[in-house]
Amino acid sequence: MINRVVLTGRLTRDPELKYLSNGVGVANFGIAVNRPYKNQQGENEADFFNCVVWRNQAENLSNDHNKGSQIAI
Repeated sequence: MINRVVLTGRLTRDPELKYLSNGVGVANFGIAVNRPYKNQQGENEADFFNCVVWRNQAENLSNDHNKGSQIAI
């Protein structure tokens, strides 16, 4: 059985691109995802996730996206 999760939200900070000693790129970033319902006070809430991407995806993410960009994972 495989679980699948799709998150659509906005970057909470610029991706931090680093390279390992073997030349592999790694990018760390955060994403904020709004909940589909409002709380008892009528306000929207969000969940925050820390994420990591590797290799070409890390380089593409750091070059093309900034804080506030909307992405789907």
